[in-house]
Amino acid sequence: MSHAEDNEGSRRDFLYYATAGAGAVTAGAAVWPLVNQMNPSADVRAASTMRVDVAGLEPGSQLRVLFLGKPVFIRRRTEEEIAEARAVELSDLPDGDSRNANAEGTDASDENRTIDEAGEWLVMTGVCTHLGCIPLDNAGNFGGWFCPCHGSHYDISGRIRQGPAPENLPVPQAEFVDDTTILLG
Repeated sequence: MSHAEDNEGSRRDFLYYATAGAGAVTAGAAVWPLVNQMNPSADVRAASTMRVDVAGLEPGSQLRVLFLGKPVFIRRRTEEEIAEARAVELSDLPDGDSRNANAEGTDASDENRTIDEAGEWLVMTGVCTHLGCIPLDNAGNFGGWFCPCHGSHYDISGRIRQGPAPENLPVPQAEFVDDTTILLG
């Protein structure tokens, strides 16, 4: 093989790889906008979290906010309510090992359903797990929530105690970002 034929092969290989590379870059540039449009828009990303000021919430009272189209109950419990909720045996609960116990899916003990160690702050999605009605607070046979649609009774920890609801009230992802602000989502 002569030196001229060897150079011709190198040029041909270079042109082949350069053309293939340019084609790949062009294809990527054409496909990227199509893929990128599937990402959530800025307004959707902004709506996926919510800060709630709970500075004025007194022990024994509840705040209801709308988050992602669903009511969320934020309750500041009294010492008596905390003691009552923690005295319940999990074996007495219809949904004692609930998938909705908290964001991590652990058991339905009161400690796993609150967002602070003391158990003062309880945050739950306020939708009955039977047919999606909104339970009334400070009602029912267990001092928590009562769903008037079909008679489900939830205790002060949001756990189903009586009625047709199959699961405890769900606990959304929530945490304190400072002393008086809860971040939902």
